Amino acid sequence: MSSLDPDHLNYIPLFPYNGTGPTGGNSLTDDFNIWYESGNYAWMMTSTALVLLMIPGVGFFYSGLARRKSALSLIWLSMMSTAVVSFQWFFWGYSLSFSHTAGSFLGNLDNIGLRGVLGQESVGSSKIPDLLFAVYQGMFSCITVALAVGAAAERGRMLPCVVFMFVWATLIYDPIACWTWNASGWSFKMGGLDFAGGTPVHIASGSAALAYSLMLGKRRGHGTHELNYRPHNVTHIVLGTVFLWVGWFGFNGGSALAANLRAVMACVVTNLSASVGGITWCLLDYRLEQKWSTVGFCSGVIAGLVAITPGSGFVPAWAAVIYGVVGGAACNYATKLKFVIGVDDALDIFAEHGVGGIVGNILTAFFAADYIAHLDGYSVIEGGWLNHHWVQLGYQIADSVAGFAYAFGGTCIILFVMNLIPGLSLRASEEAEILGIDDAELGEFAYDYVELTREVISEDDSAPKFSSETGSPSRLHADDRSEKP
Repeated sequence: MSSLDPDHLNYIPLFPYNGTGPTGGNSLTDDFNIWYESGNYAWMMTSTALVLLMIPGVGFFYSGLARRKSALSLIWLSMMSTAVVSFQWFFWGYSLSFSHTAGSFLGNLDNIGLRGVLGQESVGSSKIPDLLFAVYQGMFSCITVALAVGAAAERGRMLPCVVFMFVWATLIYDPIACWTWNASGWSFKMGGLDFAGGTPVHIASGSAALAYSLMLGKRRGHGTHELNYRPHNVTHIVLGTVFLWVGWFGFNGGSALAANLRAVMACVVTNLSASVGGITWCLLDYRLEQKWSTVGFCSGVIAGLVAITPGSGFVPAWAAVIYGVVGGAACNYATKLKFVIGVDDALDIFAEHGVGGIVGNILTAFFAADYIAHLDGYSVIEGGWLNHHWVQLGYQIADSVAGFAYAFGGTCIILFVMNLIPGLSLRASEEAEILGIDDAELGEFAYDYVELTREVISEDDSAPKFSSETGSPSRLHADDRSEKP
């Protein structure tokens, strides 16, 4: 007997998919596992967990950038977005985005409640089944919403924000995901290239954050010494950046939807662009203040990660250096836009994600290469300017403009309507803003012991600056004297 006899090999032979019906067959009589490689299962489930890890990363990053008295609320919002959007995705989000019979703009409700989502080949790739694709893409929806709701920082009420999560995921994220990644979507059919979410994730969340900041209005004291403060906890910013950087390997690498060489290349360019982005931002900040900013480095890393996202499965390794430099520089300068347009984007979400996503989409038109996409063994694209496919720039611009216009305009409409509904007014009261959203809305704090040196601003050096030097620490806590830079 030959040692290569397939009946005596110690692995399950792989067979071409031959399932029937929307679920792929009857699991009591059919072995669904023979159609998909176990290595693809393992990589995609790991990638799903890595993307989930990014969400608390967003929370820590945002909380570190904010003032102490509203730090915990931003972590809470990021975690709550996971819960709310996971339910929304199960209920109808996945069906609206990735139903097999979707239209050019939006899916249908064939898979409401994940009905019929099991062993059939997924819309995204024939290498993984529907159910695995659904849970992986659900994490993308969750983190997109988590990125957007950071715009509520320091003056937004929590309940309306939670309602906004569900509504926005349904009306804004799901249609953009459909037209970008579903084979029936208009951008997909046009030839737009977006490997891991330049438009559905970054342009959409950045535009939504800009709209949310505009509709909320400026924070109390904006433009005066009352808001002259630095990020309250740089360690949180570093921790959040680490979570995001690690998780982005699953975000971009997992978007190959299989364990193959294309996924490896996506991880390579992701790490390289992040590294170069961090260096670029650091150098740009150093030229102004001659200080090596930790916050600047972390911001640059995020800018590099955002920029490479749409091109990560399409571009060669050397192009990642250009993505990092251009993405880091563009996002750095974009942080000044909020002063030009007069919108209080407290955490620079639009500068990082909106502008970074647009830059990444456009660079992909230049550097996308057909031989990189085909590293998975089956994907075929016409490529970008490297392949003399000049019209790709038009496709990328069209997709970016459509994503920005739809997300920004749609978010403004959603928030305008919500603000008219009793109980869903967006803005916290002035008293709550003075007290801090943590105290007013959560009744909990990020820290048990609070050092108040930077909370008190006074021309009188003899004024008490520590809770131990005054008989009324609670009075200092409630006072809205801003953090001293």
